[in-house]
Amino acid sequence: MAVKWTGGHSSPVLCLNASKEGLLASGAEGGDLTAWGEDGTPLGHMRFQGADDVTSVLFSPSRPAKLYASHGETISVLDVRSLKDSLDHFHVNEEEINCLSLNQTENLLASADDSGAIKILDLENKKVIRSLKRHSNICSSVAFRPQRPQSLVSCGLDMQVMLWSLQKARPLWITNLQEDETEEMEGPQSRGQLLNPALAHSISVASCGNIFSCGAEDGKVRIFRVMGVKCEQELGFKGHTLGVSQVCFLPESCLLLTGGNDGKIMLWDANSEVGKKPKSPAKRTHRKKPKRGTCTKQGGNTDASVTDEEEHGNILPKLNIEHGEKVNWLLGTKIKGHQNIVVADQTSCISVYPLNEF
Repeated sequence: MAVKWTGGHSSPVLCLNASKEGLLASGAEGGDLTAWGEDGTPLGHMRFQGADDVTSVLFSPSRPAKLYASHGETISVLDVRSLKDSLDHFHVNEEEINCLSLNQTENLLASADDSGAIKILDLENKKVIRSLKRHSNICSSVAFRPQRPQSLVSCGLDMQVMLWSLQKARPLWITNLQEDETEEMEGPQSRGQLLNPALAHSISVASCGNIFSCGAEDGKVRIFRVMGVKCEQELGFKGHTLGVSQVCFLPESCLLLTGGNDGKIMLWDANSEVGKKPKSPAKRTHRKKPKRGTCTKQGGNTDASVTDEEEHGNILPKLNIEHGEKVNWLLGTKIKGHQNIVVADQTSCISVYPLNEF
């Protein structure tokens, strides 16, 4: 059963992040930002001016009280110990920001927006040093690669996944998820699936820096390996019956969390499967707006039976949680010394599931 954290927000929670010291920050619709203690108590709250949603929050690894938050086209820098005024703010994106990522040396911040652009902000000199414009639709997610501070990956609603080096203004490698599925769409059970494009929603890089995952609206989870200046899809499988809204590698591992519009949260062992390259089924439909909800829904069931092998293309999840609400964001983090899954969904609550067996 999930523990519910309440009292921080009055509208759906859209994003989460955790610090190394166990603090948690969450952003919600309408400009709400809340900092939480390890016991689920709200430690501070603020509302940004205007009605822009808080779409991404990101702690500094070296300064755990320092927080970056995107709201509308603005990035604010905050101290979670005193959520009053911003320490600094940047307005470098032309449209709403969807995702922030900080490189390992913490001198560069990437912000992906609705125009498809990724702005690379030099935090020391407080100026944009790169504007990466290759996505032809919303850039939904961006992530710097660990141990490679000049390299990042991105995905978007143009169904494209890209590998970038900041030494160049163009991507080193691009794949179109829809084109990659052409052969699989020819089977007798694939009728009508061409109407369900593989809009890419979320990307996450494992701590090794060479393995990353992408979740898309077709319900598939894809895992790629970076090899020099290009990537190869190592794995693709039907992880969810509706769109995969979030993918997230657990810290220092190749265990992958996925969350979907089907209200399920799953845990996969990417390390044991990479290299097998099984054939993967199928597709679903386009991104849904979060619906408003309440906190009356009962917590998810972590004892749910494992999904059939056929549904996941002979790949089985190590854990299947029936959360019951569309997942807006999720992460794996230690709370009071124990690994947990923290989930934001269509409600104003935050759900916390223990992950003691891993």
